[in-house]
Amino acid sequence: MPGHALPPASGAWREGDPPGRRRWVTLPGALPLEAGGALPGVRLAYETWGTLAPDASNAVLVLHALTGDSHAAGPAGPGHPTAGWWSALIGPGAALDTRRWYVVAPNVLGGCQGSTGPASPRPGGTGRWGPDFPLVTPRDQVAAEARLADALGIARWAAVIGGSMGGMRALEWAAGLPERTGALLVLACGAAASAEQIAWGAVQTAAVRADPGWRAGRYHDAPDGAGPHQGLGLARRIAHLTYRSEPELADRFGRRAQPGEDPWRGGRYAVESYLDHHAGKLVRRFDAGSYVTLVEAMNAHDVGRGRGGAAAALARARMPAVVAGIGSDRLYPPAQQKELAALLPGAGRPRILDSPAGHDGFLTETEQVGAVVREVLERG
Repeated sequence: MPGHALPPASGAWREGDPPGRRRWVTLPGALPLEAGGALPGVRLAYETWGTLAPDASNAVLVLHALTGDSHAAGPAGPGHPTAGWWSALIGPGAALDTRRWYVVAPNVLGGCQGSTGPASPRPGGTGRWGPDFPLVTPRDQVAAEARLADALGIARWAAVIGGSMGGMRALEWAAGLPERTGALLVLACGAAASAEQIAWGAVQTAAVRADPGWRAGRYHDAPDGAGPHQGLGLARRIAHLTYRSEPELADRFGRRAQPGEDPWRGGRYAVESYLDHHAGKLVRRFDAGSYVTLVEAMNAHDVGRGRGGAAAALARARMPAVVAGIGSDRLYPPAQQKELAALLPGAGRPRILDSPAGHDGFLTETEQVGAVVREVLERG
């Protein structure tokens, strides 16, 4: 891994770390889970921007993707190892104009940046959850977010916005709690995880579990350098290839060697260095157990499960909606957004954004994404 210091066993936020902009809500009681049982002691970290109106009518829920967190906007700093993933879209005069909107971004249930997940202490002081953390689905994650909304006094969101894994939760809000979802924006997502998406996820979780440092999921107290960072880094490399497009990689890197290195003599090609860089960053700010938990949650995504299929589930979601995809996305291809838009009564035609960046276009194409954010807020 790049860098000189050994990577930590887990990059999760832990008690005693700087809180940064985070705040927390502890959910009352235990959270019933779709797969059975209940999860006690759930705590969600969240961040907010703007001011909540007296009638709470201006609240917008922004939902992050797999390795995102509550830090949707703002600089890196104590408690926040990276800058906000949508900083260009949140703030005064931005698409999510904080002079008008009260923006809320929670860290997802099962995550590792302040919310309850595998790296969290178990209630009762019996160590960390580790591999005993239960299977959670996007539906469970939304149930937790609904309790967060209750705690904040928000009966109905002006809009729910999410991309990729966040889009899965946005769809669950629309199908399961349509009366609390004023408008909907789903980016780079489909109605259910496809066989190929499940397969990509399974390869990544297998990479994590194959690392000797995984220790059957009980690695959180291991010394630096002894956690499953090799497996997590490999999972990130695999994932990152699905996030970007082949033409973009060809244009940026081609067959060039990394400067100062010779691939024929143990060196790397430039594209290898690029993947190493992203792997090295992730293992220092993320938890392998959360990665496995969240990938398995994404693989469980099916908005039609138990609701008579996707068409029946989404027929109830009659709020103004925008579905957007990225033309070069090979992980969640535009055909899935076209199918999804046809199922949402309030969606109309899907917006296919022009970008060479592939799936990551929902994070990088801030001007085009900002336009669809403004559109859904105006329609709502």
